Amino acid sequence: MPVVKSVEEAVKEIKSGQSVMVGGFLGVGAPIKMLDTLAETEVKNLTLISVVSSNPAGNFDLAKLISNRQVKKMITSHTGTNRELVQQYLAGAVDVEYNPMGTWTERIRAGGAGLGGILTPTGIGTEMEKGREKVVVDGKPFLLYPPLKANIALVKAHRADKAGNLEYRGLALNSNPVIATAADLVIAEVDEIVETGEIDMNRVGTPGIFVDIIVKGYGDEERKEIFEELWTKSGLLR
Repeated sequence: MPVVKSVEEAVKEIKSGQSVMVGGFLGVGAPIKMLDTLAETEVKNLTLISVVSSNPAGNFDLAKLISNRQVKKMITSHTGTNRELVQQYLAGAVDVEYNPMGTWTERIRAGGAGLGGILTPTGIGTEMEKGREKVVVDGKPFLLYPPLKANIALVKAHRADKAGNLEYRGLALNSNPVIATAADLVIAEVDEIVETGEIDMNRVGTPGIFVDIIVKGYGDEERKEIFEELWTKSGLLR
């Protein structure tokens, strides 16, 4: 059974040098309270595994960790929304491993399923071939990628019951369910914690067997205020 902890208690599970998968897309469907709290710690030399680098509107989401230089490597599909990360990458301060978005997801799915890797035609004839083994199947070339796992997964869901079953909504479905299967320790940040059985079984996106720790994140109204302030200050919302 998972345990319910405060965000402050849960963030102590993350140690320097670990690999951390983070759900969400540009801050939406992301465990932003866990990330905010992690940014206040001395944890460093992290390998972040996230489909994109951060929200483009400011020092928010993963950008706080990058600005603090807590990250040594990022495995991602896109970094253009974070100027600081791009500058650190060009300066050699951060290592970035780029994967096509579908490849990134399937590598994690393989890690969660215990598979030995994936074969994909995506990237054939491009720079993505560099350093990759090629495998020919039925006369067609494929690139071989190893599975992708992490020490910690920070998952964002709408609700959790006390058995750890998670219900997602909206963009949180983008990457959270798959990363929940591929880490040694899964911390789920949720809007609401309910009694076991209150989540309809047809709405369970991650079964509780995958979840180790549940934390209460920002509520809907708090998150709405955070995003409105973020986008207004950036000048992108008027």
